Amino acid sequence: MYGALEDTIAALASPPASAVRGVIRVSGPGTVRCLARCVRLAGDQRLDTCRRPTRFDGDVLIAAPLATLPCQIYLWPTHRSYTRQPAAELHTLGALPLLEAALAALCQAGARLAWPGEFTLRAFLAGRLDLTQAEAVLGVIEAETEGELQVALSQLAGGLGTPLQQLRGELLDLLAHVEAGLDFVEEDIAFITTEALAEQLRRAADAVQSLLQQLTARAEVRHRPRVVLRGAPNAGKSSLLNTLVGADAALVSTEPGTTRDYVAKPFRWHGVEGVLIDTAGLTHRAESDAVDDAAQHVTRQQLRAAALELLCLDASQPQATGQDPWLSTPPTGQRLVVWTKGDLAAPATTGQPGALVTSSRTGLGIADLRCAIARVLADRPVPVVAAVASTAARCHACLHAAWHGLQQAREIATERGGEELVAAELREALDQLGQVVGAVYTDDILERIFSRFCIGK
Repeated sequence: MYGALEDTIAALASPPASAVRGVIRVSGPGTVRCLARCVRLAGDQRLDTCRRPTRFDGDVLIAAPLATLPCQIYLWPTHRSYTRQPAAELHTLGALPLLEAALAALCQAGARLAWPGEFTLRAFLAGRLDLTQAEAVLGVIEAETEGELQVALSQLAGGLGTPLQQLRGELLDLLAHVEAGLDFVEEDIAFITTEALAEQLRRAADAVQSLLQQLTARAEVRHRPRVVLRGAPNAGKSSLLNTLVGADAALVSTEPGTTRDYVAKPFRWHGVEGVLIDTAGLTHRAESDAVDDAAQHVTRQQLRAAALELLCLDASQPQATGQDPWLSTPPTGQRLVVWTKGDLAAPATTGQPGALVTSSRTGLGIADLRCAIARVLADRPVPVVAAVASTAARCHACLHAAWHGLQQAREIATERGGEELVAAELREALDQLGQVVGAVYTDDILERIFSRFCIGK
């Protein structure tokens, strides 16, 4: 998929949309030669005599009718760049036709268009980043919330790779001690005691297990929390969802049972994000058809995945006692009781402690309900996550295999089953950890990771 590392590559590094400024990135051994052929510098400046990172002012020589395009050139002429190759950035006007003309000029001068992720791939292959940090670059690009951005930035700064590299170093030292003992098995020399070996293996296994738990937490917070509306048919759930999100997202009808499948709408209230989900009304009827059964099954599925349940009770009903069974059913998570149709409230039906009275027709209580939902979601304990989603998905199996290898090595050491078996399990654990940080990799792994990047990153 990727060309030779000796190629000089160029790509648009800023979003391909109209903007005041646009950035083109260049990297490769021929960067300076390529720029010299298509850039005219102001004054008597020269690129080929530059020996440290420098900014130049000049023009890119592009095709007619403009002929020249003013730009600033930021040049890294040595290997102290992101890719550890001579590299440059051209900052110029952000109009896409002008940027494409500048890219064409660079390609005519000896560069080629970069593949997706090729700049970061070169940084990884040069040792500038480990594989977890490379994936964090993509995590920064794809972050949708402040929390996701902070996780990606922490991982980019080495928050995941550094402790793993440290653990690998400790295990390599431990393996050296074990293998040294094998080399001197006929001598009465103990490089490490059985007790010390078992203890170090235990600590290493605990460290990997802790990371595995954090990767599992990554999956839990990967999606926005779900707020599921639950209640009897025709309890006003669909109208309430439409009013809360300010759009006609769910079909509303006076006919009970209109909603069969669930309807989901994202929201952001008071800085808190989530997904509001309208579901089919739950019934306790003895007779039902296949469609009703499927709708009830989907509703129960959504409730099991809910971070918050909105139990919707119809305030227009003449008696509250008929809705008591809904209140006696325990929620799977947290619950807010919401009286709907509050403008038609019957006497003594809205006295449930802590319940909110709303009306989709008049707007009664809607703002208070949004605040209550945001408050409940904001107060939820959020698991500490260690990695961006792509890293968590890729590394889970490797870390589990490393943990299993360390556990096996510890059991063998404790039972004095032979240091050669301990060494074999240690090598397997090291190989698995090496796949996480990229010390061990294949072309298939690299293509799967970097092909998801934007061109120019």
